[in-house]
Amino acid sequence: MAERLFYGALFILTLGYLYFAFVTIKAPIQYDPLGPETWPRLLGLLMAVALAIRLVRPSGVAPDVARKTIIRLAVVAGFLLLYAILFQRLGFILSTWGFCSAVTWLLGTRPVKAVIFGAVVSTVTFFVFTDLLDLNLPGGLLEFLD
Repeated sequence: MAERLFYGALFILTLGYLYFAFVTIKAPIQYDPLGPETWPRLLGLLMAVALAIRLVRPSGVAPDVARKTIIRLAVVAGFLLLYAILFQRLGFILSTWGFCSAVTWLLGTRPVKAVIFGAVVSTVTFFVFTDLLDLNLPGGLLEFLD
């Protein structure tokens, strides 16, 4: 029963996601045949189908997850929410740096290594996306790098 409640809650969240994917995401210019609108819609539809299957046929196996793991997952979900909120304001580099550093530290890396890892990952991916793939990412506080 708990499994069906969990999948039902995820299904409701997925329906909300699909609403935003189909109603609010509108790209002014289509760069390729699929466009930036297609991927969120496709992922949402696939998630809805997978959850619908799990609702009809649950596995029946009770998950054995430690309390510490559940807390870590909740903290990472909070980090993701904060990342989404700060993404436009701080820009890709700073928000990704903070997110990667925080998650890496949460997973057991020493703080200095986590901060260095976050800096390298965010900076390298920013320049790969903007220079090599020619994608637009928000500069935020570092707008001068664009």
